[in-house]
Amino acid sequence: MPASERGGQPNFIVIFCDNLGYGDMGCYGHPIHRTPNVDRMAEEGMLFTDFYVTSGVCTPSRASLLTGCYAQRIDMHVSDKGHAVLQPVAAKGLNPDEITIAEVLKEVGYATACVGKWHLGDQPPFLPTRQGFDYYYGIPYSEDMYRRPNRDWPELPLMRNEEVIEAPVEMSTITERYTREAIQFMEENADRPFFLYMPQALPGSVKIPEVGERFAGMSGNWAYGDCVEELDWSTGQVIRAAQKLGIDENTCVIFLSDNGTPRGHGGSNGPLRGWGYHTWEGGMRVPCVMRWPGTIPAGETCSELATTMDLMPTLSRLAGTEEPQDRVIDGHDIRPIIMGEEGAESPYEAFFYYHMEQLQAVRSGKWKLFVPREDRKAFHPDQAAPDEALLFDLERDIGETTNVADQHPDVVERLMAYAEKAREELGDTGVQGSGLRPAGHYPNPTPRVLEK
Repeated sequence: MPASERGGQPNFIVIFCDNLGYGDMGCYGHPIHRTPNVDRMAEEGMLFTDFYVTSGVCTPSRASLLTGCYAQRIDMHVSDKGHAVLQPVAAKGLNPDEITIAEVLKEVGYATACVGKWHLGDQPPFLPTRQGFDYYYGIPYSEDMYRRPNRDWPELPLMRNEEVIEAPVEMSTITERYTREAIQFMEENADRPFFLYMPQALPGSVKIPEVGERFAGMSGNWAYGDCVEELDWSTGQVIRAAQKLGIDENTCVIFLSDNGTPRGHGGSNGPLRGWGYHTWEGGMRVPCVMRWPGTIPAGETCSELATTMDLMPTLSRLAGTEEPQDRVIDGHDIRPIIMGEEGAESPYEAFFYYHMEQLQAVRSGKWKLFVPREDRKAFHPDQAAPDEALLFDLERDIGETTNVADQHPDVVERLMAYAEKAREELGDTGVQGSGLRPAGHYPNPTPRVLEK
């Protein structure tokens, strides 16, 4: 059904890859990976050069996309056991009182599905079917969280809605199966507006990911490159399905990653410094391509700062409704940017880089400041900055190589003031922010719901 016949409501497809690097697609400069489908998306839509997630790890990054909030605001930045991400049989999860994009869109008639990796809580109140999704098919957390001698976890489960249908899951076929499930959902809902959230499980967290048989050994970059090319194939299948169903011009497809690729996995963060799990650009600046024929201008490159938090207000407004008004939403409506309006600028006065509860850096315009601190948390040694301000001009120095703090003390002072405001509202190490909301908690979590 044309959008004009259903109140102008478009379909939304968000393809959210796991640990895919900024430089892993051909349109972002990779010299080997063959990614014709995402490259064509960029030719037919808009490629973002300065698009961010709110964390270099998966749980908080996913929480921000779905709620439009910094993970610290909704207490999804630290697990129940003090880790950076939730682990199996977690007592913590996304609070059911939070409102997801899926819940907003359901209220205005959308069919909703989550096909892929969830990682926002594996106990019943936290599952996708309790967070606004009509349908769920996927794994509840990362593919490296499986039973082994030093981990008393369940076998990695594949779930349909709230039932485990396979354990352990066969990961080599997971991208193909996700693609099939996604297309089936599109076919079943082609005559009504739908929101398809497709958080792909791969390339993933293991260093040698499993890949479909037809792609194994085909990329020239070992298993990692094979996964990238299979993800590109999957994206092409989804777009072709929309075209075949006659809904292509009513469908906005967004392709991006949950954080940068980790060190040693075979991926590329391109010209950016650092890796996944970092607050260097390589950890939190991600590839993002948006395609919507006739609405998003073709062949455009956008260098304005935008983030996954913007999807909540933007998709809500595009659907003819609005983001929740009874709570703070940190994201912004970026319709002027994605529609290529003349003079459209980033709505961010400042953007904050957190690692768990710790504020590590702030960006405003072209400037990025690593705040001075002796207690810097780090996954890798090269993330740890000295106890001095580190200021980078990201327009001239995308690789964060040259500290220019001494030349611009006024900029350092201005960005430090933004950082102080963030500490007051979102918190920091040893600081309780004033604008925080609680996560969900489930007493006595059990593996029973994760076992076949």
